[in-house]
Amino acid sequence: MWIEPEEVLLAGALWVSERANPFFILQRRRGHGRGGGLSGLLVGTLDVVLDSSARVAPYRILLQTADSQIYWNIACGSSRKEITEHWDWLESNLLQTISIFDNDEDVITFVKGKISGIIAEENRLKQSEEQEEDSGKFREAELKMRKLFGMPEEEKLVNYYSCSYWKGRVPRQGWLYLSINHLCFYSFLLGKEVTLVVPWTEVTRLEKNATLVFPESVRVSTRDAEHFFSMFLNINDTFKLMEQLANIAMRQLLDNEAFAADRSLPKACKTLKNVSALKRDFDARAKNEWYRSMFRLTQDERLDGHTDCTLWTPFAKMHVVGQLFISNNYICFSSREEDLCQLIIPLREVTIVEKADSSSVLPCPVSISTKNKMNFLFANLKDRDFLVQRISDFLQRTPDSCWGETNPLSLLASSVCPVHKRRSSYRLRRLTLVSLCPQGSSGVSPSSSTGPDSAHKGRHYHPGLPTAKQSLLQLYHRDGPEDLGPKAMKERMKEEAWNIHFSEFGRGVCMYRTSRTRELVLNGIPECLRGELWLLFSGAQNELASHPGYYGDLVEQAMGLCSLATEEIERDLHRSMPEHRAFQNEMGIAALRRVLTAYAHRNPNIGYCQAMNIVTSVLLLYGTEEEAFWLLVALCERMLPDYYNTRVVGALVDQGVFEDLTRAFLPQLYEHMQDLGVITTISLSWFLTLFLSVMPFDSAVLLVDCFFYEGIKVIFQVALAVLHDNMDALLACSDEGEAMTILGRYLDNVVNRQTVAPPTPHLHAMLTSGDDPPPEIDVFDLIKASYERFGSLRSDVIEQMRFKQRLKVIQSLEDTAKRSVVRAMMTESAFSIEELEELYCLFKSKHMTSCYWGSSSSAAERHDPSLPYLEQYRIDPVQFSQLFSALSPWVCGSHTPTLSARLFRLLDQNQDGLVNFKEFSTGLSGMYHGDMTEKLKLLYKLHLPPALSAEEAESALEATHFFTEDEPQESSFLSDLDSVRQQEVTSGENPKDGGEDGEEKKEVKDYRYYLRMWAKENEPKRETIKDLPRINQEQFIELCKTLYNMFSEEPSEQELYHAIATVASLLLRIGEVGKKFGNGAKKSEPQAPPPAQRGEEGPGEGTSAEAQMCRALADAQLEPPAPQTSDEEAKDDTSVSSYSVVSSGSLQCEDIADDTVLVSGEHRRGSTLDADWSITFEQVLASLLTEPALVEYFERKVDIQVKIAACKAQRAVERQISSASDHELGQHSS
Repeated sequence: MWIEPEEVLLAGALWVSERANPFFILQRRRGHGRGGGLSGLLVGTLDVVLDSSARVAPYRILLQTADSQIYWNIACGSSRKEITEHWDWLESNLLQTISIFDNDEDVITFVKGKISGIIAEENRLKQSEEQEEDSGKFREAELKMRKLFGMPEEEKLVNYYSCSYWKGRVPRQGWLYLSINHLCFYSFLLGKEVTLVVPWTEVTRLEKNATLVFPESVRVSTRDAEHFFSMFLNINDTFKLMEQLANIAMRQLLDNEAFAADRSLPKACKTLKNVSALKRDFDARAKNEWYRSMFRLTQDERLDGHTDCTLWTPFAKMHVVGQLFISNNYICFSSREEDLCQLIIPLREVTIVEKADSSSVLPCPVSISTKNKMNFLFANLKDRDFLVQRISDFLQRTPDSCWGETNPLSLLASSVCPVHKRRSSYRLRRLTLVSLCPQGSSGVSPSSSTGPDSAHKGRHYHPGLPTAKQSLLQLYHRDGPEDLGPKAMKERMKEEAWNIHFSEFGRGVCMYRTSRTRELVLNGIPECLRGELWLLFSGAQNELASHPGYYGDLVEQAMGLCSLATEEIERDLHRSMPEHRAFQNEMGIAALRRVLTAYAHRNPNIGYCQAMNIVTSVLLLYGTEEEAFWLLVALCERMLPDYYNTRVVGALVDQGVFEDLTRAFLPQLYEHMQDLGVITTISLSWFLTLFLSVMPFDSAVLLVDCFFYEGIKVIFQVALAVLHDNMDALLACSDEGEAMTILGRYLDNVVNRQTVAPPTPHLHAMLTSGDDPPPEIDVFDLIKASYERFGSLRSDVIEQMRFKQRLKVIQSLEDTAKRSVVRAMMTESAFSIEELEELYCLFKSKHMTSCYWGSSSSAAERHDPSLPYLEQYRIDPVQFSQLFSALSPWVCGSHTPTLSARLFRLLDQNQDGLVNFKEFSTGLSGMYHGDMTEKLKLLYKLHLPPALSAEEAESALEATHFFTEDEPQESSFLSDLDSVRQQEVTSGENPKDGGEDGEEKKEVKDYRYYLRMWAKENEPKRETIKDLPRINQEQFIELCKTLYNMFSEEPSEQELYHAIATVASLLLRIGEVGKKFGNGAKKSEPQAPPPAQRGEEGPGEGTSAEAQMCRALADAQLEPPAPQTSDEEAKDDTSVSSYSVVSSGSLQCEDIADDTVLVSGEHRRGSTLDADWSITFEQVLASLLTEPALVEYFERKVDIQVKIAACKAQRAVERQISSASDHELGQHSS
């Protein structure tokens, strides 16, 4: 490519001149291409270690003048062809012009201007296309990656790092390339080349460690090998990016949403040197995920920026140092000291943002006021004006349900005084809710929500329902007598403590969250406040406020629809807390049904999973239906990610994390319980239901309080505390059942002595209680002990452990899927277990490659992990052709794509354009392990419709006839049924002595008889060679062409060609004999058969077949027939010409090549096909059996392992060669 002219002082250093003229020199990098000796090896090593651009562009063109010692580099190229094109252009367009210049400086100026103009024109043409933000150095590295590893343009490089790859005990210095779908490494040191390519979807373990052997290294493990990389400049940054890319790959294995690019990620304003736009996007993605997790925000929230500041806390009368975060819908603050103060301000609540007067005590302050009369004062802001402007921009885009479609800001904008505009006050929402929405905070008039019952008639959910206004506990406790006992007084003291907290720290979404808030939560949330605080701490309150009416509309859409999820919901409704009286009647059951059905409709990827009913029933006890729905959304989509999908991946991941935590905190108990296998059994039910199914309800609900405030770390802490309290008893256990009993009875006796609710019987406790129950454990003591012993757990550490386990769990699920597929295919194919596993891996790899390199999103859309294992991975004709060419034992040269397309159509039974692994392996099995008859049957079918398309055979009418062949059979079967039914009815009309009872018995017998007939008709029949249809002359010619191409690379090809020529001539004569018998039968008939009988004739008969035969014989370069005096003479002439071509003794492989008349159709119009000629499969088989060479070829066993190994080698997993790289050798060999 042309480059901006650069000065070169030493033209001969490290370069070899290949062409020269008075003004230009074409040079090649020393060591590139042929030989180079020791100097070439040294130069190549320097290029790799120093990341020289000469590794990508080993050719260049220099501009020179006679009087100057300075050269100018004006072009470079990655191949000799590319640089030669530039050289030829210079010689033909510039050389003659500049030769007439008198001054060398004019030559240099002219050439530099010309080259700069060419580059400017190329850039102008590219302006209409998508412009890349990446720096030139990074684009160069991306080109280098694609060239070294054979990656297409769809594979995007994220970043690259200099590091060492440990091959054995020897480090190889080189470059690590991290792309979206692959980890690649390249090194070239003194002639030793190392190339490594690892797809992220094959990574089973990724960790950063430091040992004596590998100092501060990154270990990347796959199922087959382990790779160590070290000597990074910034290992933390590299490892963090590796984690992100591996996480995306694991998500791709779980669902197809990860294949869609996240185009809403923010772009950096400044282009950083050597950093790609993708790398910036990944950094932004990581920040967004951390921001959403910390403040419990929705998945669509995007962090705009953050800055250091101080927040005035009126409850502590001090300024708290921390960070201010701005996103599209929220302003958040987090103190530098953990748990000191946290604040979330939704922009929908903001009324005023103003810049207060700055002073030495309070520099650069900003005041934010909200609708609930709270005021927040931030100070020490570095760029206050820009910050206020960004908040103002987001405020103007924030919808407000109270304003409706008309924003009052737009009405007041024109009347704002210029003096007011100059004031540093942004009173964006001066109007209050009272003046705008006199009917209430929802902006809806009371009549719209409390209309007559007739307005809600026919709706499944409406505001008139009891559960739409109150929680189930409120509905069942409102009529009870007032309790004045000590427990009730304790409950009121808790309520008063929370009221005091609200008065000091605020109430609602904008409340200050401090260590005092945590203390109140750990002491138990009062029942009257539980629903409100759950909504607040989980973030569900934000979604509830920003989606009014969403739940009601979702219920109306979902109710009445039938699906697998709704069936499972109906089955589990009455198993949801049956001991609680709220779910012993239809009102509670109906509310639970609506919430679960609405969520299954909202998120079909999850749908419904067991344990969701238990959790949702508890949510309904403390909130309305709509509140319970949004709490369920927060649980399933944010707080417990992937817990409730079809494979409960999230719960399995946390189960692995729990095992690691047990090993770290309770090592002695961990070893013993691993021997018993207890941890994996108990933890799944603990995590899926948050202890609600294994602990008394009044106690478990306190854990849910802590969970909504602290997150999953509380569940881990309590689980560890339970194991710690039972350590001695568990160590004395000898089997799994005894350990399960000890833990079950312990949890059954965890009680809440402060509850004021009526006692709820715990069914599990009643079923497992023995004669001597263990002592009761106070749940508050258990929670306190968990914080004292295991309170050091941090959320970020848990997330790191989750990542490690996620790789392990998902790859384990993939291995399970592979084993299931292999077991299912053992009876369907003759491949061994090892061969099926290898084929499955290749098939899956091809499918995944099509998903992320496909030109369209169709491949990603068809990737559905919820499908059965055999149908999860499917490939289209292009990928099938690639696998067929690499694995098929039938090598047909240039005819291979045609044969592959035919086999694909044959295997694609449902005609959806995709083939699954079962169909693929079945087809290959017949080629490798079938006997001669099976192989020939498959080859025979490949030359019949639907495998032989109408375009290939030019016989569309015959293909149509083939597809409709079943219809006469079906009609004949139905007519047989009708005749049988008429006979039975006739016999039933004249009963002899059976009476009515006899008639009834006869009717039952007839009904079963028809069912048996129907079942027998629909059961799969084993195909015999007699079931195969006849092939006509054109299809036979295609079959011969395939056989000739199959033998092109065989050692005994001449013998095989002679044998197939002999068989072809024999079959042509057999067809002629059969045709004569058929014609004799026709002549004996006095008249043409009626249309109803014509369908029963052979497939080779009919006028359309006659025309097709004429075209096929023209393909075979048969002699044009003489003027036909009779049908017999014409057909005899055709027969003689056919025999003369195919059975000639000197027939060689070149006689029927792809460029001969068998393919060409230039003389098609002058020839005719024999419409009556046809042969059967038995005749083909019998003829082939007469030739020992053909029998030996089709009976020969071929080892597929050789093909599999060659196919793997094409993927370039790892190679090391001691000369120039493969692509360089390929260039010079050509």
